[in-house]
Amino acid sequence: MKRCLVTGADGFIGSHLTELLVSSGYKVKALSQYNSFNYWGWLEDIDCKNQVEIVSGDIRDSKFCDELVKEVDCIFHLAALIAIPYSYVAPESYISTNVNGTLNICHSALKNGNIRVIHTSTSEVYGTAQFVPITEKHPLQPQSPYSASKIGADAIAMSYFNAFNLPVTIARPFNTFGPRQSARAIIPTIITQIASGVKKIKLGDLTPTRDFNYVKDTCRGFLELAKADNTKGKTVNICSNYEVSMKDTLELIKKLMNSDVEFITDEARIRPATSEVFRLWGDNTLIKELTGFNHGYKLDNGMMETINWYSNPENLKKFKSNIYNV
Repeated sequence: MKRCLVTGADGFIGSHLTELLVSSGYKVKALSQYNSFNYWGWLEDIDCKNQVEIVSGDIRDSKFCDELVKEVDCIFHLAALIAIPYSYVAPESYISTNVNGTLNICHSALKNGNIRVIHTSTSEVYGTAQFVPITEKHPLQPQSPYSASKIGADAIAMSYFNAFNLPVTIARPFNTFGPRQSARAIIPTIITQIASGVKKIKLGDLTPTRDFNYVKDTCRGFLELAKADNTKGKTVNICSNYEVSMKDTLELIKKLMNSDVEFITDEARIRPATSEVFRLWGDNTLIKELTGFNHGYKLDNGMMETINWYSNPENLKKFKSNIYNV
């Protein structure tokens, strides 16, 4: 594995993964979604962008994917639509990008030399936990159009392993947080509003629990899965084996930022009861057994790094903290 392709490299996790790969000595081709502004998303902000081959395009186009994957040894497939609330509004776009896009990447990988593929899943495919900690054998529950599209994408990726022996691994990260995350996610939503001086913050249900993972740990998990031969044909959680409620997470942020902010429940932001994922707590036994991977960050350490990044005025001004991000 000498030359890697990262799809979705212009996004939150993808930009951090690109940095990790470059610092680890790999040559990286990074896909940024095509736009007429030649804007490369978060790749614009990384220090190593001059060491990266940045390509603009769209995974929904199969012909483009055939050209994109040429002359690479491994594909980290992260490109996807990920916002759950927006999937209620525009579900067809999630099928087009997440399912058909994954099909295109896998088929192009097969046609161009059976290239190694690390496909990105999500803990949302599990839905509300039926048992904890959640192992990779937990039933899949499509509780939103987003999670349904990711279940479909995972199935497509694994079908290429089963039917064509494409060397696929499904990486299933739990709730990743850190610098550059969209303000539609709860942690940056809170941090950016507090940093902007807001005294009352509207939120949805704060009772659900999540298994939060700092982005640098998530990216190291991806790389370890790619380097190991025994992960081919497997689905593997990347998680901390620890759950914390939304309320406790927000109280931690409030404490670390020395804030007296007040949290207010906004009924409009509460998901339908059958669509809300109330409990996520992942079992990380398998990734430890297969790769020896261990987390390097505890929640408060990663949170402090995240707070420091968003609190930087140059970073904070990139976010519209006064707008509810769907």
